[in-house]
Amino acid sequence: MLKKFKVWYKNIFGSRRELVREEAMDVKNHRVDIREVTYFVAKALFTDIPEMIEIERAVYAGKAPWDSTAFANELRREKDRLYLVIRKEDKLLAFIGSTFDERTRDAHITNIAVLPDYQNRGLGRFLLETMIKKARKLNYKSVSLEVRVSNQNAQKLYRDLDFEQTGIKRGYYFGDHEDAADMTLYLADESAADDE
Repeated sequence: MLKKFKVWYKNIFGSRRELVREEAMDVKNHRVDIREVTYFVAKALFTDIPEMIEIERAVYAGKAPWDSTAFANELRREKDRLYLVIRKEDKLLAFIGSTFDERTRDAHITNIAVLPDYQNRGLGRFLLETMIKKARKLNYKSVSLEVRVSNQNAQKLYRDLDFEQTGIKRGYYFGDHEDAADMTLYLADESAADDE
């Protein structure tokens, strides 16, 4: 009897949960206005990888922390990874990647980068807010990330979005071994908020 109940429960609620997840992870290519400038937002494709690496090189003084194999492995994992890109006139300007962990209910930002000439135009904020909305839609508990301790501009943006510093990872970054600040945005439990 218990086995039948579990099957029935999974069929009813499991499929609904899977449907919500599919909807949250689905991104239609579309235009978006950010600070009165029109951009094109899309799910990252394998063909975007070379440009994503070039953005990393531009941001990280000629070095790309991730190689094409690392990005390809991430893009293959469509069920629990989401990578988005922003383009203008067919030029890739920014991207973000996130892991959506059903077990911990955390959306972890694995990567975010904006070409230096396009920083401070709202692109990074837009991408982060998009991932936060998706985490909320999935009823996740948190959104987390690591950031270089020297990157005060990024930390200010994260704090403006209500991320809190939750720790330090010593020698985290490959190459220069700079420390990383762990930052977390705790999402309100919407069901608990509804009860109040």
